[in-house]
Amino acid sequence: MSLFSWVQDQIKKAYAPLAETYSKHLMEQLLEPMNIIDEQVTIDMDDGSTATFQVFRSQHCNIKWPYKGWIRFHENVSLDEVKSLSAWMSFKTAVVDLPLGWGKWWIIVNPKELSPTELEKLSRAYIDAIWKHIWPTRDVPAPDVNTNGQIMAWMADQYAKHVGERQPGVITGKPLSIGWSKWRSIATAQWWLYVLRRFLRHKNDSLKGKRIVIQWAWNAWLTFAQLAKEDGAIIVGISDSGWGIHLKEWLSIRKLKAIKSDRKSVTTYDAWTVVWHGDILTIDCDILVPAALENQITEQNANDIKGKIILELANGPTTPEAQPILDKAWIEVLPDILANAWWVTVSYFEQVQNNANYYRPEDEVFEKLEKIMNKATNWVIATAQQHETNLRDAAYIVAIERLLEAMQFRGR
Repeated sequence: MSLFSWVQDQIKKAYAPLAETYSKHLMEQLLEPMNIIDEQVTIDMDDGSTATFQVFRSQHCNIKWPYKGWIRFHENVSLDEVKSLSAWMSFKTAVVDLPLGWGKWWIIVNPKELSPTELEKLSRAYIDAIWKHIWPTRDVPAPDVNTNGQIMAWMADQYAKHVGERQPGVITGKPLSIGWSKWRSIATAQWWLYVLRRFLRHKNDSLKGKRIVIQWAWNAWLTFAQLAKEDGAIIVGISDSGWGIHLKEWLSIRKLKAIKSDRKSVTTYDAWTVVWHGDILTIDCDILVPAALENQITEQNANDIKGKIILELANGPTTPEAQPILDKAWIEVLPDILANAWWVTVSYFEQVQNNANYYRPEDEVFEKLEKIMNKATNWVIATAQQHETNLRDAAYIVAIERLLEAMQFRGR
């Protein structure tokens, strides 16, 4: 089954309990993106030659306006993947009830092969090609894989040249000095902790004494590990792209951050056992956090998963074939469309602040973030109980119902 076929099946599955309320015609409009944009951009290279790059954009659903989606610079892409990611993001914004649609931008390029000058040229040429498609109330891009605040700054600057005025709300994920939402990096990890806390509270439980394994030692995940540790959790395993470690004592986040900042493997940390990156998933723990890539928990290893709670921080880390195995083992999965919806939420904050030219203080950012997360998590848990289903299906039911309701009111 292709990735997008699985997304379509999930839409149909979530629609089934809603069929008596909303027409099938409305649901079918969610099965394909509303628009596909296919462009090419050409730049002058440092050696005097020219190079042409392909640009894809899948605009899945704008029923709540505007489209919101990430810009990815990567050499490996299929239209199936672009469509899938744009659809997933529609459901993320819907499950946390934000007034946004969703899409996905992708430029086929390996940015590591470009000089800084060529990278800036490509970023600006990209805006030259697509600037008529974007606007603060029409389509608002943000950074994704291999893009960052600097690239967003170049793009925002180039866009201003086309429209003749400052429009910081057209692109989010910019540096703080030109409109980034304050505390965004901390909010990343804080969201994950809020989701986990709220879920455990429903079970009259807490993080105290919980053993956590994290697949991927990136900065944001390490911040989450520190916050969880402050709540009384114990980090017993963590990995990077190649290898992982099973710890004999609590993880020192400061020590591990120093190791990663030196671009060294986590295996240089004094640990009990060194394991392959994929085997980190099967370490004995209470909470497993797959935070690396898609398709990590599969039909082949699902029976070996020992954690009783899975917090999905990656997109699509659990395959469709693995989910029934986890359900049978009473392993509860906090799904990606809820657990990693933090990025679109703080991106939404940045967009609103840019458009209003008003920037919230730290306490207000966290207060609003926790309120949105608590409401979304409560809805998903209540829906799972109402329909006697797992949390993933419940999250999709919540998201699909909100989209269908908006479509019905707008006469779609």
